[in-house]
Amino acid sequence: MLTRILFLSIVLSCSCSAQNTKPTAEQIIEKIKQNTGVPWREPTVDVFKAGDSATTVTGIAVTMMATLDVLQRAAAKGHNLIISHETPYYSHFNPAVPMETYNDPVYEAKRAFIKEHRLVVWQFHDNIHARKPDGILAGMIYTLGWKYYRDKKDDYVFHLPPAALKDLAKTLKQQLGIHAMRVIGDPDAAVSTVVLSPGFGGFERNRAAFQQNGVEVLIIGEAHEWEMGEYAADAITANLKKGLIVLGHIPSEQAGMEECTRWLKTFIKNVPIEFIPAQEPFWVPE
Repeated sequence: MLTRILFLSIVLSCSCSAQNTKPTAEQIIEKIKQNTGVPWREPTVDVFKAGDSATTVTGIAVTMMATLDVLQRAAAKGHNLIISHETPYYSHFNPAVPMETYNDPVYEAKRAFIKEHRLVVWQFHDNIHARKPDGILAGMIYTLGWKYYRDKKDDYVFHLPPAALKDLAKTLKQQLGIHAMRVIGDPDAAVSTVVLSPGFGGFERNRAAFQQNGVEVLIIGEAHEWEMGEYAADAITANLKKGLIVLGHIPSEQAGMEECTRWLKTFIKNVPIEFIPAQEPFWVPE
């Protein structure tokens, strides 16, 4: 009997130890890949951007953009795996000339902080957008409360209660906590059918959305001013009933990574996960 009790104690002890073992960053990412619900896109920017993937994870910080400020706040809370929608190093694709060659003080400060605190940064961009529905768009819709306004045929088109363009912009500014928003169009124009296109879609995508039948307002994260900005201004001069609302890149996708945090918590249970919002960098002088 004593032998059996000792055997059971050893088994239970080993079992508890196994359950309490913290996963590595690589193991966490593999689990994410298994739960996206769609085939993993390759090639992709969704790779480790900094740190050692074999690092044991003490906590996960999920963010829209891994700014130095976000990294500092994550490290202060003991989170060493940062899952960021955007790259930490300023180029969506790997730059032709690596940043290390420039001896750039901004880049070096960020890299030094990551190294000092043994952080691991992994980008989650292509494949969260590839989810069904798009994970970023889903989070934005949840935050805006637009679920029941969605077009039956186009996930990015919404039929909202009629409102003046200026009032729609004010509502978005308040709901998303935006400091610096920009709008093109007649402030008093009554609008209801809008396209929500978070992030940076590029001119061709934005132009096509802007000219969809019935669409009165295009809501984006950001765009080149000499492309979409000029095009929208010309549309207004041509007396077309159109409006463009530029939210800013971070506010336009931030809620998507908050939704990502909720989703991760449904299948990652053995490490703490926290959403750490990136701060909107722009401000408006009084």
